[in-house]
Formats: sequence, structure tokens, C-alpha cells
Amino acid sequence: MPTSRPLSPAPDVAAAEAPLAVTCAGETLWLLPGHAVWWPAQRTLFIADVHIGKAAAYRAQGQPVPAGTTRQNLARIDALLAAHDAARLVVLGDFLHAPESRTASVMAALHGWRGRWPALEVVLVRGNHDDRAGDPPESLGIAVVDEPWRIGPFAACHHPRTVPGALVLAGHLHPATVLRGPALDRLRLPCFCADPGLLVLPAFGEFTGAWTVPRAPGRRLYAVGGGRVWRLPG
Repeated sequence: MPTSRPLSPAPDVAAAEAPLAVTCAGETLWLLPGHAVWWPAQRTLFIADVHIGKAAAYRAQGQPVPAGTTRQNLARIDALLAAHDAARLVVLGDFLHAPESRTASVMAALHGWRGRWPALEVVLVRGNHDDRAGDPPESLGIAVVDEPWRIGPFAACHHPRTVPGALVLAGHLHPATVLRGPALDRLRLPCFCADPGLLVLPAFGEFTGAWTVPRAPGRRLYAVGGGRVWRLPG
């Protein structure tokens, strides 16, 4: 199980941001308020469930949903890559949302994003939505792999699972937790969820739902909100 400690943000991360350092499989990982995991020893950023083009897919089906979510998601990735001087980005599944996501505007935004990071190594671990949407165009220079993809002591996956001899980093669940206050006050927040041999990331995409994770013996939850990450008691 991870052990944690508060961490001072990197110098070029906004002062209000408060990541949390955890020790996993003998390595230090940062749980970032931006719904990402940073592995400083390998300059590697992990994100999950971006769901690029989800709003476009809904609009193609006649649903009146707002535009601009793809550019917002890519801008958030830009900010994280720049703040941490990342050399590698690993997407733990569900990069594109659906075949209908491949609109001209979405593809143009993706190529513009990739052009800003020509030296960045990008690896996509296929998720269930990637199976339906298809691999990203080769022109984006994204290596696409099946789970589990081993990297150091970690196994990068989309679906939470067990991989012998590795700590699994996964997505798929879009985990959230509910904080209860006085009277009937309740606050639902995205969270990182740690079980033995497994760390599940919150969904990165702006236009995604969430699943409230139940408490369980041996499970640790790390809530995300207000520009910080903190371990919940229990």
C-alpha cells in the first residue's frame, strides 16, 4: 500500500496547488490535483480516461451539449507537461471517446497539441472506448499498446486488475468519494483509490461521469478538490 506525505509544489506550479507524494513499489509518485500521477524519477506523467471528443460524439447524436471540452482537456495536459518538464505521457485508456469523436475540429485540435510537444513520448494503453473509437491516427505519433504494459515496477492498465510482481496503475472507474458534513451536507469529489497492488486514477476528462467508490478494508482514498490532494481517514 502507498505511504504518503504532503509535498511542496514544483516552483512553476501555482502556489495554490498542493499535490501529495506517495511511495509505491519503492518509487515516489505525486498525486496531482490535476487528476494525474507524476513519476519524477522517469519524468513520466500518467493520466486516464481523457475521452477526447465525447461532447462532439454527443452532438453528432443530436444532444445539445457544450463545445470546447477537447481544447480545455488539451490545455490542461499542456499545463501539466510544462509544469513538470515531462519527457513521457502515458494515457491509461479511453483517449478518444467514440468513432463519432473523429470530427475535423477534434482532429485539428489533437494535431495542434501534438505539434506543441514534438519530442514528447506518448503511450496509449488501449481501453474499452479505444477499442470502439479505434487507434489515434499514426500522424499523431502515439504508441498504442495493450494492457498490461510494464514500465519499471508498474503495470500500466486501463482496467483495474492484478498483475503479479507489479503495482497496477489504472483508470476506467472514474472514482469519486462523498464527504459528509453537518446535518445533511454532502460533497462529492473525484479521488485516487488505492488497494493492495493497485492505484486507480480519477478521470482526466472534463466531460465525464464518476462512480462513488465504497469504503473497504485496506482501501485508501485520496480526495481531490480545491487545488489539493489529501488522504481521507479510514
